[in-house]
Amino acid sequence: MSYQICVSGAAKGDSVDEGRKLATGIGREIARAGHMLLTGATTGLPDLAAQAAKSEGGTSVGISPAASKLEHVKKYRLPTGCYDVILYTGLHYVGRDSLLVASSDAVISIGGRLGTLHEFAICMEMNTPIGFLMGAGGVSTEIKDILKAAGRQRARTVVFDVDPKKLLVRLEKMLDALYGGDLAIFKEAAKCDIRDSILGAS
Repeated sequence: MSYQICVSGAAKGDSVDEGRKLATGIGREIARAGHMLLTGATTGLPDLAAQAAKSEGGTSVGISPAASKLEHVKKYRLPTGCYDVILYTGLHYVGRDSLLVASSDAVISIGGRLGTLHEFAICMEMNTPIGFLMGAGGVSTEIKDILKAAGRQRARTVVFDVDPKKLLVRLEKMLDALYGGDLAIFKEAAKCDIRDSILGAS
């Protein structure tokens, strides 16, 4: 089964140092499991996850807040090196976050600050499964209290773990159960490799 898994997390700050190993671990596990990695094409933990996924031969897609590659690099000062493709949305950070979550089957969040909290809120509104990879500090440490304050402490689409592989497996099981009879759609998507298609046509 192939899913589109977003990695959300701190672009800078203490969480980046604390979560470096976690981000690298989850990037590798996503690639090894045959899933596609999505990020906000930003620096810090998402970028580390994307680098790790590529090191394992995985596919990495970035969704940028910028309207063009030049704006992405010059105005936003964001990376380009470890992505198979970057979508330049022109939606700034708020709109980019919504598109990123809507394009993902599940989100994995590490540490983070306001942007990470925003992506969590979008997940809750869209009923997108989200897993928190604990151990990097940041807003992740406050999520259970936020859920309690919002009356959502029993949310079934939110899981927590300290181990990248175990967290991914829990999300995979949740997605398999959530999509049920529609799993054939994801199996069919997993069969298509654009590189094979291009080589076959040449």
